[in-house]
This record gives sequence, C-alpha cells and structure tokens, in this order.
Amino acid sequence: MASVPVKPLPFQRLQLLRRNIFTPTVPRALPMVSAAFKHRHFSGLSSYDLCIYESVRHMRNLWSCSTRRRVSKSPGVSMPVASAEDLPAVSWDSWKPENTTVAPSLSDVVWPAAGAFAAMAILGRIDHILNPKGITLSVAPLGAVSAILFTTPSAPAARKYNIFMAQIGCAAIGVLVFSIFGPGLLSRSTALAASIAFMVIARANHPPAASLPLMFIDGAKLQKLSFWYVLFPGAAACILLCFLQEIVCYLKENLKF
Repeated sequence: MASVPVKPLPFQRLQLLRRNIFTPTVPRALPMVSAAFKHRHFSGLSSYDLCIYESVRHMRNLWSCSTRRRVSKSPGVSMPVASAEDLPAVSWDSWKPENTTVAPSLSDVVWPAAGAFAAMAILGRIDHILNPKGITLSVAPLGAVSAILFTTPSAPAARKYNIFMAQIGCAAIGVLVFSIFGPGLLSRSTALAASIAFMVIARANHPPAASLPLMFIDGAKLQKLSFWYVLFPGAAACILLCFLQEIVCYLKENLKF
C-alpha cells in the first residue's frame, strides 16, 4: 500500500486559529492543548477541526467545574457555589390543573355541592330567627370554609383543630384591635397581620379565619356583639359545617354513582 505524505498546516494559520479559539479565562488548559498541537500533524481540515473541537470542549468542562466549586480558606475544604446551570427552570405546572389519572365521578361532584347547599340553607333559616335581633349567622367566610370542608376534607385547613383555633383566635384579635385602635386603616392592617402571625405560631392554618377581624372592624352590626363575636358567628357556624362534612364524607364513600 502506498504511503500518503502528510503536510502540516502553515504556521501563520495555526497561530491565527489558536488566537481565535483559546482565551485567557482558563490558563490551566493551555499547556495541555499546546502540547497536543506540538506533537501532532494533521492530514486535512476535518481532522484538524475535530482536534480543536475536543480541546475546546475539554476547556469548557474545566471552566464549568471551576465556577461550580470554590475553595475556602480552610485547607482541604470546598464550598459549593450556585451557578446558572444549577438554577431550576421556570415551571408553568402551577398554572395547569392537576394531572389526575381518574376523572371525578358524579357522586364526587354531587355530594359536596349538596352539602354546601344544605349548609347555606340551614344557616339562612337560622338568620330568619335571629333577624329581629339584628345579627346574622351566614357570613361570607363560611362559604370558603364550606368549600374547604366539602371538597378537600383531608387538607390541613380542614382539620378541626385548625378550624376552631383559627376561628376563635382571629375573631378575638379583631375585637381586641378594634377596642384599641377603633375603625380605620391602622386597625385593619394590624388585625390582619396579627391574625396571620397567630395562625403561624399556633400551627393552625385556616385561611378563611383571617377575614373575621376585618368583618368585625367594618361591620357595625357585628360590633354590637362585642366579645361574643369570638364564638358567634364563626365558631358556632363551624360546628354545623363540621357535622355536615361528616355526612358528606360518609355519602361519598358509601353511595357512589
């Protein structure tokens, strides 16, 4: 087989490619790449480009490793440093419905809706009885409580401890703040902030209860209840809602269609 003579590239072209490819950001990789060029001849442009590609890829790997880790002042100890590649990608999953394998059955839709209808109907009937006294039991936060109890009974906000601790505590905060600051922007802001802090400290996460202080501060009829507002209408109505929740959960488990 005849041998094919190998002709090296001109020196000027080699220097120009080195100047365009290699940068001073990773000086440790330069001697290794230069040694590869000194001990190797190239038969054509394709093999030459392949060597350059491998060398540049190796240099980028070295630079990536040097930016991800930083050596601390203590010998032999390295500290991880976050880089752009470590940041999580923007996810739009929270804007989409949950990917459930099984669609809700008709009973899973009917029974919670029927429980909410029964709850508001009973509370409305009680309002007719209490109407001469100028007070009401079916307040707006109870709609949110009904949605939590009937649709997500296993959620943390549906726990009985969270419900009654938050309802009683936030209502008491509303009465206390109103008695100190009176109506106004300061009392509303202080009552809401104190209610959230109370729920965090007491580990009683129940978002609908945060609206009770605002209702008392802005409602003239509810202000007549004074400290009775701690138990009525929030906590008293939740007793009825929790009772209806047990019925709805029983029907969902035993009467499916």
